[in-house]
Amino acid sequence: MSSGNSATAAPASSSASASPALPTALVVFLAFCCGAVVANLYYAQPIVEMIAPSIGLSTTHASLIVSLTQFGYALGLLFLVPLADLLENRRLLVTFTLAAAVCLAAAALSQTPSLFLLCSLLIGLTSVAVQILVPLAAHMAPEESRGRVVGNIMSGLLLGILLSRPLASTLAQAFGWRGVFFSAAALMVVMALVMGWLLPRRMPAHRVSYPALIGSVFTLARRYGVLRERSLYQGLLFASFSSFWTIAPIELIRQHGFSQNGIALFALVGAVGAIAAPIAGRLADAGHGQRGTLIALLLAPLALFAGALPGAGWWWMVVTAVLLDFAVQLNMVLGQREVYALDPHSRARLNAVYMTSIFVGGALGSLVASPLYETFGWTTFVLLSAVLPGLALLKFILGGRGVTRH
Repeated sequence: MSSGNSATAAPASSSASASPALPTALVVFLAFCCGAVVANLYYAQPIVEMIAPSIGLSTTHASLIVSLTQFGYALGLLFLVPLADLLENRRLLVTFTLAAAVCLAAAALSQTPSLFLLCSLLIGLTSVAVQILVPLAAHMAPEESRGRVVGNIMSGLLLGILLSRPLASTLAQAFGWRGVFFSAAALMVVMALVMGWLLPRRMPAHRVSYPALIGSVFTLARRYGVLRERSLYQGLLFASFSSFWTIAPIELIRQHGFSQNGIALFALVGAVGAIAAPIAGRLADAGHGQRGTLIALLLAPLALFAGALPGAGWWWMVVTAVLLDFAVQLNMVLGQREVYALDPHSRARLNAVYMTSIFVGGALGSLVASPLYETFGWTTFVLLSAVLPGLALLKFILGGRGVTRH
């Protein structure tokens, strides 16, 4: 780790290309950290019906548990992640991860709705540590392998999203819902200790006030057309991804007789799409980012169309899940690789804009999913979901490739 320590003395402007290749074990650990931290956002989703009556929360307001967590994460993306371009990164990561552990433990101990909902908001807020970790890994990786490293680490993030639900269901059945949050809190403590030991220090070169830093986030969004475009593409894809994963378990239970264990297996199979991340990294490093983007934007609507085929059984939903996850992950990593290249000194803030658009898209997709499904049924719902990545594909074909980097 000597290379990381030397980065402490050198300004953040040091050439990334001079960095040695990251050890495979470190990349695997960072990918695990990404998945474990982002999973904090999703543990409650499959066990809301267990949590709500236990803390005295009405079924009418039970959805606040999930929505407040997502809202807290969005706030953190905008107002906390940019701190990584101002403050020392390793200390920031360890602080947020330990704070997440405290919030998870407090949620496990909560006996009232107000306290648990406050904890839900704070869990989302502190879990933005994952979006500080990814740009830090990009700084640590040499230029020629940066896309591959980011892709491998991002596969951990998608796996965390996909596997958190079946994991929460399994743990809740064995230890109760409080056991889920206690387990997550313990994991965060262990991860914080290991990150403090393994990761190098990185002090950004920026020396501005916090208000100026936050203002610069919006300045970056205005300055870079590539950032706006990549954010739009991934926001639309993630909206369709979130809407599909919101409704697919309901459809499987209602129409195909799946049990909770069956839903867990379905989510595990869908996680196969995470293999797109390292593939995307290699495509980007080889200069095939535009071609990979076209493949992703074509694949997403086609995957959803497969789920809407007349007489399609549940196994077509498996096909949709795998291909849609693959497309979303492929486009996400390609977009990150291109966004990170815009300004090495502003990667945390660029990442904040990019990821905020993704989770806003995901929140909106989830918000409209249930009304669309209940009103029109599965087939129409899936076809309407396919419109979103279709719009991204149309934008890419008509003019996306001509956007300049500055």
